[in-house]
Amino acid sequence: MALIINEEQQMLKTSAAEFLKEKAPVAALRKLRDEKNQQGYDQALWQQMAEMGWASLVIPEQYGGLDFGYVGLGQLLEEMGRTLTASPMVSTGLVGAHAILLAGNAAQKERLLPAIGAGELIVTLAIDERRQHHPAKTTMSAVKQGNEYVLNGKKVFVLDGQVANQLIVVARTAGKAGDEAGLTMFLVDAQAQGIEIGHQQMMDSRNAATISFENVKAAEVLGQVDQGFEVLTQVLDIACIGISAEMLGTMCEAFERTVKYLKERKQFGVPIGSFQALQHRAALMYGEIEICKSMVIKALQAIDQNNPDLSRMASMTKAKIGETIRLVTNEAIQMFGGIGMTDDEEIGFFMKRARVAQVTFGDYNYHLDRYARLLGF
Repeated sequence: MALIINEEQQMLKTSAAEFLKEKAPVAALRKLRDEKNQQGYDQALWQQMAEMGWASLVIPEQYGGLDFGYVGLGQLLEEMGRTLTASPMVSTGLVGAHAILLAGNAAQKERLLPAIGAGELIVTLAIDERRQHHPAKTTMSAVKQGNEYVLNGKKVFVLDGQVANQLIVVARTAGKAGDEAGLTMFLVDAQAQGIEIGHQQMMDSRNAATISFENVKAAEVLGQVDQGFEVLTQVLDIACIGISAEMLGTMCEAFERTVKYLKERKQFGVPIGSFQALQHRAALMYGEIEICKSMVIKALQAIDQNNPDLSRMASMTKAKIGETIRLVTNEAIQMFGGIGMTDDEEIGFFMKRARVAQVTFGDYNYHLDRYARLLGF
């Protein structure tokens, strides 16, 4: 399949770029940071996005969605990466919605998906328990008592956890840490008794949460008891590809700003972009970014085509994107020089977002190791 987007996808990409440039520039993220905004995003802006159908792009039409596909969603995420847009799009529109689509029963889909698409419901995945992403090492317990399960444990770096209405909680109902079997996903009301949510402001000025569960009662299972790992893997594969699309936008914007600066900044009476050493470094970045563009669109196409190699492609893409965005943002700061280290210059925001996105849903080392294991090494 050709690694290009169709006319409708290009129209979405173009309209999103225009909208975000006007309504959600980097200055908007700076404002949220300076105000120490506890919500982490502009609610009015999110509602506008939902009204345009952004939150329902991958939701089937029977649940009020557009069923536009993941290649289309990827174009939107890429443009959001360019402006560092703070919104629940990844936590809810990408991860939460897909988890419910894959594992939810008919009643759960009917109840939750239309609300997500309308921007009325924030749903997030609570999975990580330590600094390193490793789903199989989940230790949070879920013990059955009557018709309910009692949850005990802690989750960290929960995207938009401080504003979520519903939590998709991964807990262990059998086995021990490290076992893939024995994991179950639960739908839990964020206001349930026994839940304590601590606000966490990340390096990139966005918000996440640390959530503690003490004897929290959960009656609603998402999917099958003890068999959540397979579905969770599919959810995380799509999450990795989606955030890779966002990271692609971030690195493209950082690169373009850097090239523009190389043409404007003068030293010894000439633009510094005329120096061969800097040209070589810019050429290297350009080549790596072009490879990433192809990998991201191929991975997005794989989701829409239900490709059996999706896990391999997801880890390959996340690993490559993570390394390339590190290169591009590091070089951007270097080439901007002293001004790049100051808060007045926006290029630093791109580096900070890159560092957080690199480790979200698994860093380079995690996905390189996973890729090797999937190939049988």
